Amino acid sequence: MIPQKTREEIELMRESALVVSKTLGMLAKEVKPGVTTLYLDKLAEEFIREQGAIPGFLGLYDFPNTLCMSPNSQVVHGIPNKTPLQEGDIISIDCGAIKNEFYGDHAYTFAVGEIAPETQKLLNTTKESLYEGIRQLKVGNRVGDVGYAIQKYTEDRGYGVVRELVGHGIGKTMHEDPEMPNYGKRGRGKKFIEGMVVAIEPMINLGTHKIRQHSDGWTITTLDNKPSAHFEHDVAIINGKPELLSTFKYIYNALGIESKEEDEFRQQPLVL
Repeated sequence: MIPQKTREEIELMRESALVVSKTLGMLAKEVKPGVTTLYLDKLAEEFIREQGAIPGFLGLYDFPNTLCMSPNSQVVHGIPNKTPLQEGDIISIDCGAIKNEFYGDHAYTFAVGEIAPETQKLLNTTKESLYEGIRQLKVGNRVGDVGYAIQKYTEDRGYGVVRELVGHGIGKTMHEDPEMPNYGKRGRGKKFIEGMVVAIEPMINLGTHKIRQHSDGWTITTLDNKPSAHFEHDVAIINGKPELLSTFKYIYNALGIESKEEDEFRQQPLVL
């Protein structure tokens, strides 16, 4: 059964999601050549605690760090380390936080300096596919409608959609029903209801959709070692429609990017 949140609980979840949003915004200025992912991880832990929250990933399923840091061909669940980022890398930063007993969880893939045009196109397409999926999150639709929208948008452009890793419901636990694959058939799967909250997170590869897990038990990379991108938002259904609880606008403010991509998913203006 899909958990249903009250309006009051959704507003508490918005606070949790915005802790993550602000953390990613803070990190946006720090992602540059020569910086290590372990350094970024320490910054994030301190920042989350300063906001009166708890790192959501640290210790979850025995994960050793605050952030999942996945550069280049790493899809997700990369462990922060002392290897410096290099010009032309990309880095997916997946962050979680607990506030008011609820989880926030979302992700953004950053460019490190100037990146190859084909890699930038992968990032753009993956983020666009996230919003294609979110548009389908409305009362009466089904899980397959979201997955189909993401899959069609990305596969039509020649990319690989990871099958083994999926989005999920979220609440007082990190992973709730329903699972939210990034592929599927329209009209299939669990039906969406008012008050549900999910994390939608396309993981899209430049080449094959196939992946492999490394011996550390966490790191996932593409089978062909081509780049992978990952973007994630927390979304609630309010008044039958998708409402973003998270935002990339702190990132955009830090990087000087103008964007109205989130506006259609806000029933009330976001106050930064």
